[in-house]
Amino acid sequence: MAQKFGGKYSLDGNTQTEHGSGQRNSFDGANPDAAGARSNVLFAPAIVLVATTFSDGAIPLALGLFGAGALLLAAWLLRGGLRAEAEYNARKIARRPAIPRKMMASALTGVGALLAVMAHSNSFDILSPLIFGAAAAALHIAAFGIDPMKHKGMEGIDTFQQDRVSRAVNEAESHLSVMSDAILRARDRRMEKRVEQFQRTARELFRTVEEDPRDLTAARKYLGVYLRGARDATEKFADIYARTGDAQARTDYAALLDDLEENFSARTRKMLLDDRSDLNVEIEVLRERLQREGVRPS
Repeated sequence: MAQKFGGKYSLDGNTQTEHGSGQRNSFDGANPDAAGARSNVLFAPAIVLVATTFSDGAIPLALGLFGAGALLLAAWLLRGGLRAEAEYNARKIARRPAIPRKMMASALTGVGALLAVMAHSNSFDILSPLIFGAAAAALHIAAFGIDPMKHKGMEGIDTFQQDRVSRAVNEAESHLSVMSDAILRARDRRMEKRVEQFQRTARELFRTVEEDPRDLTAARKYLGVYLRGARDATEKFADIYARTGDAQARTDYAALLDDLEENFSARTRKMLLDDRSDLNVEIEVLRERLQREGVRPS
């Protein structure tokens, strides 16, 4: 969707954000959509296949439709696979995707190519379609790779605790998604940017908890109660501001986001300091054990 340009030289722009000094770049923490143009373009061959077999008879049309279906499903699976891989790469601790979408997409691309060749072939030769199908699948793998095949950073991690963290983070992400949808109703680009910045701060907390599941107890109210409150406040503000354009409501909502962001940042810093303190304790314990064993540092 087209978005209004904002920045230093825009009509409503200035060099600072409404909530502070503007030291943080608005693109910090922003991630482009992993399913970019190179995956979206793969929806086009299915349309071309149907168009070129529509008037060739019943059998070519049926083969073309099945082939187009395989290609469409492959493109859809590829989009999901690329996004899942991006999430995997963005985290220090992550499980491999449960469904190998990219590899399934490669196989379906090969099937689609095979059916496309058969639809345009006047003979019953099966070797040529198989060669084209295998080549299409191989090229798909070469272009997009395969799915991550192993867990990352899971050594020594309590999987039960990790599952609890995953459920809590997924619930928190759903609250952020509702906030993103709700703020669009206000039709205020600067407040949309403000919400996005708060969401980046919240996700920093999510990543900290994911990296050390022991922090979940301390952060649970932030992932649950506080984000539910932020979600409800965003929905109410968007409805009021869309109807009345109330400037005071906008100011109050911006102040709420300021408070929330400050509290989320403080909690993230505290958890990182606690983790550092735990590391220092572990180091001291190890040093004492080494000294009891008669090992002295040089």
